[in-house]
Amino acid sequence: MADMRTTFCGITFENPFVLAAAPPTDNLEMLRRGYEAGWAGAVMKTTSVPGTPVPLKYPMLTGITHEGRRLFAMGNIDLISEHHADEVCERIATLKREFPEKVTIGSIMGSCRDDWEKLVWMMEEAGADAIECSFSCPQGTLGSKPGAMLGQDIGLVREVTGWIKGAAKRCPVVIKLTPQVADIVEAASAVKAAGGDAVCASNTIPSLMGINLETLRPIPDVGGMTSYSGLSGPAIKPITLRVIAEIARHTGMQITGTGGASTWQDAVEFLLVGARNVQFCTAVMKEGFRIIDHLKDGLLSFMERHNFEKVEDFIGYSLKFITTHDRLPGISKGLSVIDVKKCIRCGLCYVACLDGGHMAIEMDKKRRPHVDREKCVGCGLCAAVCPVSDCIHIEPDVEE
Repeated sequence: MADMRTTFCGITFENPFVLAAAPPTDNLEMLRRGYEAGWAGAVMKTTSVPGTPVPLKYPMLTGITHEGRRLFAMGNIDLISEHHADEVCERIATLKREFPEKVTIGSIMGSCRDDWEKLVWMMEEAGADAIECSFSCPQGTLGSKPGAMLGQDIGLVREVTGWIKGAAKRCPVVIKLTPQVADIVEAASAVKAAGGDAVCASNTIPSLMGINLETLRPIPDVGGMTSYSGLSGPAIKPITLRVIAEIARHTGMQITGTGGASTWQDAVEFLLVGARNVQFCTAVMKEGFRIIDHLKDGLLSFMERHNFEKVEDFIGYSLKFITTHDRLPGISKGLSVIDVKKCIRCGLCYVACLDGGHMAIEMDKKRRPHVDREKCVGCGLCAAVCPVSDCIHIEPDVEE
C-alpha cells in the first residue's frame, strides 16, 4: 500500500489531512471524535489571552448553493474562539496525552507583543506540536489601519513574525496569511525573512453574502444589520491554488494549504502545487468527520494509479507547468471535440457558443451537436458549460 505519511516543519503526519482552525476544533469531545475517525491532526480554533473580549453574534453562518442544491460556498461572521488560551491549553495537553501520535497545533492571535509572546509560551508549555499564528483576521490593534488584517501590512508581518520566533523555543512557527494582499509572495517572503518556519495559505475572503429580496436586508441578518463574511468552501479553491503555487514557486517555503478543499481531488491539487498537508473546514461542517475515509481512499487510489509510492513523490509536481502568459506555447488554434456517445443533447454547448463564443456549433434535427472546423478556435467555452464529464475536450486542430 502507498505511504500516505507527510512531513511538515519536521513533524510526521500519518496522512496529509488536517482539521483547520474552526468550530470543529473548538470542542474537546469533537476533537476526540475527529482523531478517532482518522484525521492526522488538528489546528485548535484560534485563541487569545485570558480576558480578551470575544463578542460572538448569531446567526453567524450563511450558505450559497448552486441551483438550490449543492453548497459551493459558506460565509461566516465568526470570530476567534470564545475559549481563552488557558482553557485551550488544557485541551491541548489532554489531546497529547490521549493521542500522542496525532499532530495537535495551537492557533493564536494577539493584540500586542506581550500577548503574542505569552501565547507562544503557553502553547509550548501545553505540549503543542506547532503554533499557527493568525495574521489573516481583522485586528486593527497593530499598525495604522483600524480593522485591517495584520497580514496586509508587510512590515508588520516581518516584525510580528520576529517577535513570535524570538519567543518560541521548541515549536515551529506557522504564519497564516490572507489572500487579501497585492502580492502574496511579498507577504510570504516577509515571513521567511523574519525566520518563520512555514506559512498557512490562505484564509477566507471578505464578502457580502447576499441580499434577502423580501426584506431587502443583507445576510446574515443580525437584528436587522449585517457585516461582511469570510467566504469559504469550493468557491475559493482556485484562489487558494494560485496562492499556494505562487508561494511555492517564488519562496520555497513549507506550506500548509487551506481554503476551498472539499474532496480528495482538491487535496491532491493542493499537494501538486506545493502544499505539504491540507486543512479542511467547510466540508467537515457540512458532512462531518466521516469524510476522512473518502479522503484517504481517494488519495490511495490516486497514488496507486500514478505509481507514486509516497505522498512526498508528488508534492509540487505540477509547478513546473505554470508560467506567465507570454511564455505559453504559441499554438494558434484548437478544436472542440464532442463525444456523441456521451452527449445528452442538452444544447448548452450550442447556446453558449452561439451567443458567447464563435457560433461554431450546430445542432441537427436529432439535437446532436456538430462542430464547424472553420469557425471553432478551441476557446473552451463549450467544455466549460457541458454538464457531462469528459464529453467535450479541446485538442490541436490538425487536418485529417
